Amino acid sequence: MAEKKECEKSQNIVDEASEKEKKESLNQELEVSEETGSEEGGEEGEADEAARLSAELETLKATIEKMQKDYLLLMAEFDNFRKRTLREKSELIKNGGENCMKAILPVIDDFERGLAAVEESNDLAAVKEGMSLIYNKFKSYLEQNGVKEIPTEGADFDTEYHEAVTMFPASDPAQKGKVIDTVQKGYTLNDKVIRFAKVVVGE
Repeated sequence: MAEKKECEKSQNIVDEASEKEKKESLNQELEVSEETGSEEGGEEGEADEAARLSAELETLKATIEKMQKDYLLLMAEFDNFRKRTLREKSELIKNGGENCMKAILPVIDDFERGLAAVEESNDLAAVKEGMSLIYNKFKSYLEQNGVKEIPTEGADFDTEYHEAVTMFPASDPAQKGKVIDTVQKGYTLNDKVIRFAKVVVGE
């Protein structure tokens, strides 16, 4: 009877050991399976990240290429603009006085007609009147184009507009520092002095 109990006990121990081994084996298989799944998931994550970075790289390359093309186009347009501006400026400097010269030609025609009339006529008054008409016409043309005479008669001496040729003792104290006589008239073009008036100043 005792032997039977011992035998059953031994059998139970063997069964428990076998059960334990099965559980350990099962646990090991589960761990291996989890590790394998984890490695596969990591590889998939790395592949997704690589694909995303590759897509971003392609996008950046395309953006840089577009910016380079835009830059080259802009530089070409600017170079064309610069050349066109220089050409227009050169033409303006070369031909800027064309309209001015064309407007003076009728005055020259009047002078030629006046000179021809002087040779044929002995009427001094008529010649003088013709010359006055031409002078007034030319002066009117200058004023229309912004050329004005600098006033000098009785004006205070101003270095901005006048150039003193000489100083002359003034008989009247009120004439000190004033323009007594004009040697050469001065002119302004659109309020800018293009020729100073040469004057005699009282002292």
